[in-house]
Amino acid sequence: MLPTRADFPPGFLFGAATSSYQIEGHTFGGAGVTHWDTFAATPGNVVRAENGDTACDHYHRWPADLDLLRDGNFDVYRFSTSWARVLPEGRGAANPEGLDFYDRLVDGLLERGLKPAATLYHWELPAPLADLGGWRNRDIAGWFGDFTEVIMRRIGDRLWSAAPINEPWCVGWLSHFLGHHAPGLRDIRATAHAMHHVMLAHGTAIGVMRDLGMKNLGGVFNFEYAQPADDTPEAARAAALYDAYYNQFFLSGIFKGRYPDLVMEGFAPHMPKNWQDDFAVIQAPLDWVGLNYYTRKLIAPAPGPWPAHQEVPGPLPKTAMEWEIYPQGLTHFLTMVARDYTGTLPLYVTENGMAGYDELVAGAVDDQPRIDYLAAHLNAARDAIAQGVPLNGYFTWSLLDNYEWSLGYEKRFGLVHMDFDSLQRTPKASYHALRAAFAQG
Repeated sequence: MLPTRADFPPGFLFGAATSSYQIEGHTFGGAGVTHWDTFAATPGNVVRAENGDTACDHYHRWPADLDLLRDGNFDVYRFSTSWARVLPEGRGAANPEGLDFYDRLVDGLLERGLKPAATLYHWELPAPLADLGGWRNRDIAGWFGDFTEVIMRRIGDRLWSAAPINEPWCVGWLSHFLGHHAPGLRDIRATAHAMHHVMLAHGTAIGVMRDLGMKNLGGVFNFEYAQPADDTPEAARAAALYDAYYNQFFLSGIFKGRYPDLVMEGFAPHMPKNWQDDFAVIQAPLDWVGLNYYTRKLIAPAPGPWPAHQEVPGPLPKTAMEWEIYPQGLTHFLTMVARDYTGTLPLYVTENGMAGYDELVAGAVDDQPRIDYLAAHLNAARDAIAQGVPLNGYFTWSLLDNYEWSLGYEKRFGLVHMDFDSLQRTPKASYHALRAAFAQG
């Protein structure tokens, strides 16, 4: 049973989240080429070599999508801006069509009584900057700061909140060590550089937005609950290392001015020169912290070089992503982040949701497993609040079925079903359930 608005503290905010490349359609409005376009065009990287050329055509259909948010009784829309749409070359001349699009989007949200929550970067790096080394190049912090100034001078005065970079772990580790996302590298030096430069860019962007007079600035980080696969000391150490580079690295850099010792055992020989001098920028004060949470992983030791561990399948029910459903992990991270890093700083669940085996039947989608998932995690959030965590909001991923990166269009996270041929939107049972729950209170 879904908890209702009345089950949360007064003023608690409910929202839904999307990202630019996943829904907008990147061949529209003068957007430049991104490293995701070239990554998807390379055989073997993306299911059926699918890309974001059209996606959900949100670029043209945004008014109807914002109507879905308003009619669903949401309070907040968390969206991202496309660097390559605003600055097609990554630097230099801005694209007026791109700036106009985000201008219209923010005004459309305000007209519908919705709070605009912007994320500057959700993984679509302009290809000309990728040519210069992308996140491996220290100069990216300055490039990102310049992009921040261009877009936020246009829309920053009307935003409810802003955050620089969605899920730094994905930008750094997933993309440069595991190679699953663009630019598809498997290189520890590239990873160490990228993870540090993501932090430097984050702090630089916060500084730029502060100088513009913006308020309510935060950071958004993803978390996976790492458990040892067995009760051996080796498995415990493997899980601790996974937790350190996945869940602790970025928070430690921002709130403690250092990186975890377990991570530096592997990264130290590969870090950029004088990296220790950058924490004054990285530690720019934040007004809130967002947590993206989906699943847990069981971690076992493995032969080979650092980090010398591997994921193993777990016994719990799984989503269509083969991710275990473990709502207790959300309570754990909310309490851990508040206790170890943020104190009284407001927290938000900025992403939580599941991919399901959703089918449109007779004009409807019965996605009861998603309703059950959301109910369990909303109740996990309530458990954290009961323990004193200053949790101020919960945003579902995602409003629409969309482009799920290297998995193409077959993994459906949306509250609204997308026919990717006709682009017809059909609200699912989960959308209707949340609409009813958010109306009560």
